[in-house]
Amino acid sequence: MSTPISSIRNLGPVMEAAFARAGIESAEALRTLGTDAAYAKLLASGERPHFIAYYVLEMALQGRPWNDCKGTEKDALRARFDTLKAAHTVRPDGMEAILNAIGVIPGAGVRP
Repeated sequence: MSTPISSIRNLGPVMEAAFARAGIESAEALRTLGTDAAYAKLLASGERPHFIAYYVLEMALQGRPWNDCKGTEKDALRARFDTLKAAHTVRPDGMEAILNAIGVIPGAGVRP
């Protein structure tokens, strides 16, 4: 029997639903994947990148309070997040880039 993702400290029903949409349906599967692989699956499933969600996931998988990470540890975590985000971001060109720059295409630049 699998354990719900929402049983992990700091992760509630909203994160559980997002992970389910990404194909991660248990706390065991989430722990096995780890922060980076699980977050990459979230981004690939269409979730918009957000550092706080990534940060909370990392702390949750370590069993720490969501706001426990500070200083150089948080800076390193931000660098990991930025790398993941860049790997899942489409760089538009041509007319799409122009429309994105002026705000015509909402959410452009993030892979669905």
